[in-house]
Formats: sequence, structure tokens, C-alpha cells
Amino acid sequence: MTDSTTDHWNAGQYRERHAFVYESSRDLVSDWLRPAAGERILDLGCGSGELSAQIAESGAQVTGVDASAAMIAAAQAQHPGLAFEVQDAHTLHYQAAFEAVFSNAALHWMVPLDSVFAGVARTLVPGGRLALEMGGGANVLAVRESVEQALSELGLPALKHPWTFPSSGQLATLLEAAGFTVERLHLFERPSVLSGEDGFRAWLVGFGSSWLSPLSEVERASVIARAEELARHRLWNGEAWVADYVRLRALGVRT
Repeated sequence: MTDSTTDHWNAGQYRERHAFVYESSRDLVSDWLRPAAGERILDLGCGSGELSAQIAESGAQVTGVDASAAMIAAAQAQHPGLAFEVQDAHTLHYQAAFEAVFSNAALHWMVPLDSVFAGVARTLVPGGRLALEMGGGANVLAVRESVEQALSELGLPALKHPWTFPSSGQLATLLEAAGFTVERLHLFERPSVLSGEDGFRAWLVGFGSSWLSPLSEVERASVIARAEELARHRLWNGEAWVADYVRLRALGVRT
């Protein structure tokens, strides 16, 4: 999920406050990946392993990899019967080792994507498939704009966010360049409830820490507080924060 040299992840907070990330994508396993008993499947950016465990219920042999040592430790503790490894997605060491690769909510952290998809293609046997979901297009645009405006108002330097959110066309081009035939592609809005009155702040702490890491602790707190004020009219529905998620799914087959 993150650069292997800087681990900003808190697995406990991820499960407690952001479980919607994997709970809302369980149909990606059943309807897009469709794992079968005996298949070797790589879960790329597996996080704390919840969807790895769901895949394993099919009888498939699952290996989960993530750049975050904290997430891998949590996955190993929660799912001791499965194989998990700390690995950078840009330097995967597998060669024709899997019938399928699965990835949920992780690829948008992996910049640049072209080297990742080239590595994924190498890990697959001919005819192997890649089923993925990631942020696409205008994903969390209101969140991003609120933070950017807060930085500007507070006289702080602009900070480049750590994600890549391709359009459908951009993703298809990247997959085809890596040797995949794109069989399915779907870009859709999925407004996501952020639990608690502090849901916006919790999201920024959980997912935006690397983005705001160049700031001092005081600056970071000021930016989050101002961004929350700016985002309220767009993302607070009177009862809960609802983040403007846009998801991009694809199914590709290695040629």
C-alpha cells in the first residue's frame, strides 16, 4: 500500500475506522475474480488480509503481499493459516507463479503504475487474469480540494497527494501496454460513510498522513481542522460524513 521505506499505516485504526474499504468490495472477489479451488492467487496490496481470507475460502492458495510491514504483521496475526510477505509492488520477484492476481484499494498508491502492471504480467501464467479495484477519476475530489484550499489559506506550500486516479481510458491503456486484454472495465461512484462525527479527520489521519507528513504537527492539525470546515457543506449530510469515492474496476487477461 505504501512506499516500503516509509510506513504510515496503523492496522488497528484501519480495521476500526475504515473497514468499509474491504467490506464494500467483497463482490470484487465473488463476481470479478471468481477464485477456484487449487488456483494460485496473489493478493497485491493485501492490507490486513480480510479479502485474502475470503479468497482462500474458495480453496485457492493465496499469497498476500503489501509494502507495509505493519499491515503484513496484522494479516499474519489475524489469518495465521495464510501466506503473507512484505514486498514492494514495483519489484515483484515472481515468475509465472500464479493463475490470478487480485488487488483492492491499493493500486492507486503505487506510482508509477506501468512498472507495477509489467511485474504483475510476469507473475501470471499465460492466460492468467488480473481483477482489480482502485480509485479512479474524481475519487475523493472534494477531500483533495478541501485540503489544497486549506494549505493555500494557511500560507503553506502546496503538497502533491500520493495517489494516482486514472480514467477508464488511461487504465485500459496501461493494462494493454503491459500485455493484458481488458475484458471488463467499470467506473462508478460509491459514496462512502465515514463513521463518527470525526470521520473526515479520521480519514485524513488514516489515509492522508504521508501526504501531510512534510508539515509540522501544529501545521498538520491546522490544515486538517480547516479542511474539515471547508468540506462540511459538501460531505456532511447532517448525520454523517460521506466521502465522494469513485471506484474503477477492471478484469484483464494476460495474453
